[in-house]
Amino acid sequence: MSNLPSPQKDRFVHVRLPAKDQWPKLLPLEHHSQSGLFNCTSLLLDRNIENGNGARLAMRSETVSWTYDELHRQVCQIANVFTQYFKIEPGNRVLVYGANSPRVGAIWLAIQKIGAVVVTVSSMLRAGELQTLIDISMPKLVLFDRVIETEIITAVTTSTAECDTLGYSSRGDELEHLMNKVPTTYATCPTLADDVSIIAFTSGTTGQPKATVHFHRDIIAICETICRHIVKPTPDDVFISTSPLAFTFGLGGLLVFPLYAGACSVLIGRYSPEQLLAAIEHYGATVCFTVPTFYQKMAKLADVKALSQLRLAVSSGEALPGQVRNLLETKTGINLAEVLGSTEMLHAFAGSTGDAVKPGFIGPAIPGYKLAILDENGNEMPAGQVGRLAVAGPTGCRYMDDPRQSDYVQHGWNITGDACWMDEDGYISFHTRYDDMIISAGYNISGLEIENVLLEHPLVAECAVVGVPDNERGQIVAAYIVPVNDTTVDEQLTRQLQTYVKEAIAPYKYPRMIEYVATLPQTQTGKIQRFRLRSQNRKNSL
Repeated sequence: MSNLPSPQKDRFVHVRLPAKDQWPKLLPLEHHSQSGLFNCTSLLLDRNIENGNGARLAMRSETVSWTYDELHRQVCQIANVFTQYFKIEPGNRVLVYGANSPRVGAIWLAIQKIGAVVVTVSSMLRAGELQTLIDISMPKLVLFDRVIETEIITAVTTSTAECDTLGYSSRGDELEHLMNKVPTTYATCPTLADDVSIIAFTSGTTGQPKATVHFHRDIIAICETICRHIVKPTPDDVFISTSPLAFTFGLGGLLVFPLYAGACSVLIGRYSPEQLLAAIEHYGATVCFTVPTFYQKMAKLADVKALSQLRLAVSSGEALPGQVRNLLETKTGINLAEVLGSTEMLHAFAGSTGDAVKPGFIGPAIPGYKLAILDENGNEMPAGQVGRLAVAGPTGCRYMDDPRQSDYVQHGWNITGDACWMDEDGYISFHTRYDDMIISAGYNISGLEIENVLLEHPLVAECAVVGVPDNERGQIVAAYIVPVNDTTVDEQLTRQLQTYVKEAIAPYKYPRMIEYVATLPQTQTGKIQRFRLRSQNRKNSL
């Protein structure tokens, strides 16, 4: 921590951080001290202007193409609006509610530029969910896309927070009107490297979201680790992603990494698999960040060859099925880069790409991080044994005012909740989430293993496997399956799928319950919400 005075006089977040003895051990960065004065906007935006990159494209959408000079002017104008009209001060929280767009990207940078704290929330959330996040973060200002204002206005009205609201729109609204009245320059606030940059909420795959806190130095850290060693961006790259900026996977892949390299980002609200393929081709995208379910769906489309123009395709958020990787490589020549990360760690800490990919493994620790497999007592386990994945690095978990800190950070390690095993080369293989582990008749069963088998069956489009309570076995394996279109769903199909699993892996792992569904519950980032399936606890209707 720095001994310099912090400009963040609003200490709302700082005083709600865990006690220092509950923080994870932080490892130093090779290329940066992570101390002293530093504002991440200096790295991501100001540096591009100073280096003469102002004429290069920075952000694009269906209606906007901004150069770095144009983006810089937008950011400075928004910063002036915040400070002149709403008296936002360093340390104040500013909440942003809107789909991906250049405007949201500029707002994010402007909040950082003035030393305030960004709270970006998904545009898919509804009033009750939004109220919870507002009550936790207590923003002084809420910005929202006028097109989707109903839910956020309701949430602000019912929240305990006393905050102003400010609408923006692609057609021009209050924010754009005020921007026309203020200067196009603004001096970046000299925050400390360990001042608060963002509050990022976990995506809700396990229920109640948690507020994770990351500093300006953490933005440096993901640039110097996954970006430097896995993404390896160049100024000529064009980034595209399905992930919202509200989630750290999208924040890195759509804002932090492209701006760090002086590259271009395509910021569009939402995609179908068909629309993503079309956008990759139209914008000349070279780097794509999305989740395995999107790659899985794109792999089955006739025009999937559009992916072949990508230099790098990054998969995260869920385990990548082996058959999806193989199918894409056969059809397009792409060797997917799989990475593993978490909101608590800000971004990825393990992964591999290119020739370093090893089938069946995510990869080793990304340089700058350290991985270990621990038993229940915190002891490191030998290679080949499944245990708790533990991570140490230049980033780490700091929940805001949340007793679950002691669950995630133990003995200085970040305990991710992933059950994994490691080979002799330090590569990790994902077994399951600990909260997804199925214990049936004394057997520990990975739902992921069964999902991978079922996805190989030609009549299965998507599936999720969970454990449900059973009086005799404790739990039984239950598979929720989205059949391929026009598939006849009957008892014969159920028996066929059960036999298929028995013949591929140990018979005791087969799904004793199969339910056919039209869709699987997912978060806004495309992760399957298995806890919702477990909570249903319904019997197979067949």
